[in-house]
Amino acid sequence: MTAGITKLADTQLKPLLAQLPAWRMSLKRGGTISREFVFLDFAQAWGFMSQVAVVAEKRNHHPEWSNVYNRVEVTLTTHDVDGLSMNDIELAGFMDQVADALARQAG
Repeated sequence: MTAGITKLADTQLKPLLAQLPAWRMSLKRGGTISREFVFLDFAQAWGFMSQVAVVAEKRNHHPEWSNVYNRVEVTLTTHDVDGLSMNDIELAGFMDQVADALARQAG
């Protein structure tokens, strides 16, 4: 386990996940959260991934993701703790903010 990173307990997760309503939790692999983002086109999806990649690299916490045209599928988990940590919750929240900002720009 990495120092300073801890697995979130079920009692901690419930209120945190309530703030991320578009994300689906799974118990597989100790706990994951997943979401599909849909954008206007490939360029917007790629722009989303580029913005998230910069932050993920700085935080040393990288998403599992795939991109097909305007869709980006994301799964987050913290391998070092075999489940979900605040790193996952924070990165999910950041992804939601980036996607929302892109949707407003396109609107």
